Amino acid sequence: MIDLQFTEEEKKVFHYERFHHPHPRVQRKMEALWLKTQGESHQRIAQLTGLTPNMITRYLKDYQAGGIEKLKEISFYQPTSELVKHQQTLEDYFKAHPPATIKEAMDRIEKITGLKRSEKSITKFFNKLGLKRRKVGMVPSKADPEKQEAFKKKLLEPRLEEAKAGKRTVFFVDAAHFVLAPFLGYLWSTVRLFLKAPSGRQRLNVLGALNAVTHELMTVINDAYINSQSVCDLLLKIARLNLKTPVTLVLDNARYQRAKLVQALAAQLNIELLFLPPYSPNLNLIERLWKFVKKQCLYSRYYGEFKSFSNAIIDCLKKTHSTYKQQLDSLLTLEFQTFAKSQFVSL
Repeated sequence: MIDLQFTEEEKKVFHYERFHHPHPRVQRKMEALWLKTQGESHQRIAQLTGLTPNMITRYLKDYQAGGIEKLKEISFYQPTSELVKHQQTLEDYFKAHPPATIKEAMDRIEKITGLKRSEKSITKFFNKLGLKRRKVGMVPSKADPEKQEAFKKKLLEPRLEEAKAGKRTVFFVDAAHFVLAPFLGYLWSTVRLFLKAPSGRQRLNVLGALNAVTHELMTVINDAYINSQSVCDLLLKIARLNLKTPVTLVLDNARYQRAKLVQALAAQLNIELLFLPPYSPNLNLIERLWKFVKKQCLYSRYYGEFKSFSNAIIDCLKKTHSTYKQQLDSLLTLEFQTFAKSQFVSL
């Protein structure tokens, strides 16, 4: 029989902590002790709390030995995986050599540590390390991350800040070539569906200039070729807007965009041509628009004739600043992904 005496202050603490202590295990201890202060028997406390009589006796002895602070201690057995002993080694290894499957990871872990574990155990261990199954992205092999970052910080972002302040107008320029062919996407269906492939390889060429702030789009469209004259036509369209601010066009390094004819006309119209570093589609905002158009009107859709195919694309482009404005405003933010060399896979 454990004979205990409780002060009024301790009773108040038990009563408060049984509801408010952040750890549920401590709340149960305080509940048991509070019921004890109310004169309840061990059997009755066990019925009310779901604890065993032995556990209640243990809590009372803890209180007798160290008071309320002893009750707040949380000491219970937590099994530790043997993989934890190799955690740093495995973390460093898998960051440098990411596996494609859990089974592959199981095999590598066994070779490194001698420990054979289930898929479930390895998945749980990977979650602890912050490793998740992520789709691999693509970046041009000749892209230079350091040049991209320097361009973004020193040239692109200052002009975009001026554009947001109304002191400059920035357009992102690029050409998209939509070929009359199946664009395979995903559909909810009971069986796998197949898309007819139309005959011919006709293509619709769209040279676009996307306003970085308003997201208004200007285009030059044909079904032949995009060349330096196409870029000049686009420059003249922009000039006819009679903008009151300096104008910058952000372009990639297509040869026809660097043509002397283009550069001469741009200088005459007082339009700055800002060329992206080579292989930098990730820094060209309009690339996101082309992906949106494909998803909106081409993926998993069949167009038997080039005319209906072209009309669908042109109609979608006409609605970028009306029907699709809200969607595009959230997509075309001025946040650009750049890459660290450590992100490149070299297996």
